[in-house]
Amino acid sequence: MTEFIPPATRFHTLPSPFPMKRGGALHGARIAYETWGALNAARDNAILILTGLSPDAHAAASEANPDAGWWDPMLGPGKPIDSDRWFVVCVNSLGSCKGSTGPASVDPATGEPYRLDFPELALEDVADAAMSVVRALGIERLACVIGNSMGGMCALAFLHRHRGVARSHINISGSARALPFSIAIRSLQREAIRLDPAWNQGRYDEAHYPDAGMRMARKLGVITYRSALEWDGRFGRVRLDSDRRDDEDPFGLEFEVESYLEGHARRFVRRFDPNCYLYLSRSMDWFDLAETASDGRDVMAALAALRVEKALAIGVATDILFPLQQQQQIADGLRAGGADAHFLPLPSPQGHDAFLVDYERFGPAVGGFLAGL
Repeated sequence: MTEFIPPATRFHTLPSPFPMKRGGALHGARIAYETWGALNAARDNAILILTGLSPDAHAAASEANPDAGWWDPMLGPGKPIDSDRWFVVCVNSLGSCKGSTGPASVDPATGEPYRLDFPELALEDVADAAMSVVRALGIERLACVIGNSMGGMCALAFLHRHRGVARSHINISGSARALPFSIAIRSLQREAIRLDPAWNQGRYDEAHYPDAGMRMARKLGVITYRSALEWDGRFGRVRLDSDRRDDEDPFGLEFEVESYLEGHARRFVRRFDPNCYLYLSRSMDWFDLAETASDGRDVMAALAALRVEKALAIGVATDILFPLQQQQQIADGLRAGGADAHFLPLPSPQGHDAFLVDYERFGPAVGGFLAGL
């Protein structure tokens, strides 16, 4: 995989050694991040964004990099996350392959990629690495921490491990623990990668790469990121034109939805490292805020102990990967701890990925919350 780092991306070197929750430590590790806006004199206008599994730190366009980011309609001057008011920091997760240290990075002890020698990764490690960036930027307390999908899990770990570091929290399509359905899907994705002979116990290269396994893993993911309602409305049972079908393959692509999945998967395959995918996927399955609290409390008690002042948990009715009851639980738990916490279920037909596409609903929700801080 050829790594591309956007020109606006900056790097923070983590303290060395950087201890990992499940054992081991990293030496000379770094975190990629980008910023928008300016930190005010009181240093109290900072917002931290924690991402889903695959995004990089380039959430939006900036003067340093005018290319659109993965959350461009949400972040910038006059947008819901208004960089004229807020100093916004987006980090690329520890364990990723988008500039931050992960299994694809070179192990300074050997001069070779870590591969499966990378320490076991927990979302608590991702949270601690993000906190290191926040402190390096001279921020004592965040105005808000925003987490999307996996980032919503990371945000809860962040708030637990660094109590009082944020006044408020927006959790978008996140959860306090992984549910069996989500674990099952991610398990199948990892199995597809590991069963590809080219994966070779993590020892692949550009010439011998687990393309087939990554394609299947991505297809499984994309199917769950959207809803059956959207698949039906978008593609129906429309078949491919004859010139787009391979008549030599009796079981080849026949429907438009199959062609869409194939194209989407092929674009992703060489843009994300398979070992990084395995590590981050597993870290989501392992996450359980009650277990993180490590004192026998249940999820609701663990959420109540986070003690933020204000919170918003947003979910989508058609999300099968992080269903609505998980965002409801987050809001109820934070409210039990004294937070002014609200749950907002949105009727978007676009499933788990709605926060990346349904800006007409998500923009006012996020912008309205931040305007009230």
